[in-house]
Amino acid sequence: MSQHVDNAVDAVRTYIADHRTAFLDDLSAWLRIPSVSAQPDHAPDVRRSADWLVGALKDTGFPAAEVWDTPGAPAVYAEWPSDDPGAPTVLVYGHHDVQPAAREDGWNSDPFEPVVRGDRLYARGAADDKGQVFFHTLGVRAHLAATGRTSPAVHLKLLIEGEEESGSPHFRELVERHADRLAADAVIVSDTGMWSEDTPTVCTGMRGLAECEIRLYGPDQDIHSGSFGGAVPNPATAAARLVAALHDEQGRVAIPGFYDGVVELTDKERELFARLPFDKERWLRTAKSHGTGGEAGYSTLERVWARPTAEVNGIGGGYQGPGSKTIIPSSAMVKLSFRLVAGQDPAHVRDAVAAWVPGRLPEGVRHEISFSPATRPCLTPLDHPALQSVVRAMGRAFDTPVLFTREGGSGPAADLQDVLGAPVLFLGISVPSDGWHAPDEKVELDLLLKGAETSAHLWGDLAEHWRHAP
Repeated sequence: MSQHVDNAVDAVRTYIADHRTAFLDDLSAWLRIPSVSAQPDHAPDVRRSADWLVGALKDTGFPAAEVWDTPGAPAVYAEWPSDDPGAPTVLVYGHHDVQPAAREDGWNSDPFEPVVRGDRLYARGAADDKGQVFFHTLGVRAHLAATGRTSPAVHLKLLIEGEEESGSPHFRELVERHADRLAADAVIVSDTGMWSEDTPTVCTGMRGLAECEIRLYGPDQDIHSGSFGGAVPNPATAAARLVAALHDEQGRVAIPGFYDGVVELTDKERELFARLPFDKERWLRTAKSHGTGGEAGYSTLERVWARPTAEVNGIGGGYQGPGSKTIIPSSAMVKLSFRLVAGQDPAHVRDAVAAWVPGRLPEGVRHEISFSPATRPCLTPLDHPALQSVVRAMGRAFDTPVLFTREGGSGPAADLQDVLGAPVLFLGISVPSDGWHAPDEKVELDLLLKGAETSAHLWGDLAEHWRHAP
């Protein structure tokens, strides 16, 4: 590492260390606002959280920061143009709403009264996602202090959503409405995490999601299984057979066309996943499961991160009370969800499922199928120059090589990629023990400050390398 780089790292660390106390005091003030978007009684608090963040961003130096209203909870937008007109534009995404929390849920302290115990800050939103949003304010100030600049090296924008914990019902419409102002060369999502405290990683993608409910109808009412059983179709049996036909013996989804377009893992990606210190027994304990399973030919991590899935979320029909009731039920239902990977089109998957279901049903069983709004998958190739900037910035902050993960879940990041046409990069410092959505949510303070360091290094690296990107 060159002396120039050493000096930059030292300057950033010194600034962050000197401003640690004030940063944590400000973050704690924000964490005290119970911005629970799922509970209508907290709507004023979500608004107060947005207003608070606007003030904090203006204090940071953003010349423009404002609340963007939606039919639900408000978002916050801010921008800070670079003095270099040719600099790339980067949009940071996060959210300021939080999950519900109450002391009686099992917290050891008031969830909205932040407390530091050891090297950890406990509060609802400490990791998900206020802490990870707020480290960017310290990061950009450290970036300016270390470089002597009066504006960031990139045109920096922030979009901080107010209803991510409620499913982001108005997010895509918000992005579409403000697409011109949100236009960016790259999107940084800081609503994710790392493998562990001592294994820094960068996430390269998230799976998409499609969901449906299938209702099956047989007789016009429940009928006697002795008088009619064996002579009329049973919708509960049809539901069981439908579920049984969902996968083949190798664990692959058996719906024709389901895998169309799937971007397969490269040998390099598989090799990098294999480097992670995966402990099967520990993973099973976390999963509360007694064994692994899934598509043959893939490791557990590959199945969770990079392969599409079909899961039965619910199945029901007929009598389920105590004792027996010898009937053929009039109806049954199945709820299915499909996690999608890069290359899959949710609309195509929806059509494939809709075409597959009737062919699996016996004569005399009618069906209705309804789909929920879908989330698209997103993936950034390992060799993308913007991703390499994130890796270099995190490597400088953590002083160690950075590995790669993906997210098995789904989120609104794909809407940003889809509407803005920009690559999505993930910069998160949370670790599995942080307890997102659980009692005693916390953030590791050392990692939180490493996030600020990474942010401080990232803007200059993107400015240096992005303009030369093909």
